[in-house]
Amino acid sequence: MRTNRRAVNGPVPTRLGLVTIAAVILIAVAAMLVALQGGSGRAEVTGSSGTEPVPVPAGGGPHADGGTHPGADGADGAVPEGGDIGTVTEVDREFLVAVRQAGLWEIPAGRLAQTNASSEAVKRAGLHLMDGHAELDQLVREDAELLGVEIPNEATAEQRRWVEQLRDAEGAEFDQLFANVLRASHGKIFATIGKVRGATQNDLIRRHARQANQTVLDHLEVLEDTGLVDAATFEEVERAVSG
Repeated sequence: MRTNRRAVNGPVPTRLGLVTIAAVILIAVAAMLVALQGGSGRAEVTGSSGTEPVPVPAGGGPHADGGTHPGADGADGAVPEGGDIGTVTEVDREFLVAVRQAGLWEIPAGRLAQTNASSEAVKRAGLHLMDGHAELDQLVREDAELLGVEIPNEATAEQRRWVEQLRDAEGAEFDQLFANVLRASHGKIFATIGKVRGATQNDLIRRHARQANQTVLDHLEVLEDTGLVDAATFEEVERAVSG
């Protein structure tokens, strides 16, 4: 009796079944390739041992020489790695002292502008003085400690007299006095900053002079925006910086 081969060995796969099997195999192979590619990508960011991941800092990684370069002359305010902070000249010391003393009287002057001024432009200038010198004062205290420079804890006698005059004035009188005394002071220190930045060998002082320059320039502009600065004040500054 003839045996039915299909019945014994099971059904013979159809052409559609073979196509389905092949598709499943192709999908499995593709999945393996993707997994292998992903593993290769992760290996590129591990450490030399292949087990410790290398952290990538926000905003970009280090340069090839091992340092992070903020740009020319430390554009983000950081001192360039390997820079000179050991050389401190007498000019550098005088600069730090002057910046410290400026904050000690100009911050109180800015506060007085909020209560004694009648002009909104003068009050605005006072706010700029308070904010700008608060930042500079923190920086000067940090730099003075790093460089071993002793800085004062009070303004000069002349600066203290200016604060007393401002405290005794109100309204339009205050506005006029504030605009001219502060504009004269900032004009003189602005010229000094340029000399310090041009001559200093110290990278901390260079960074400090850059920030002081930006801050004082802002203060010059907001004081001039009050429209109250007299021609005599500009002439006074001219004589001081040219002498």
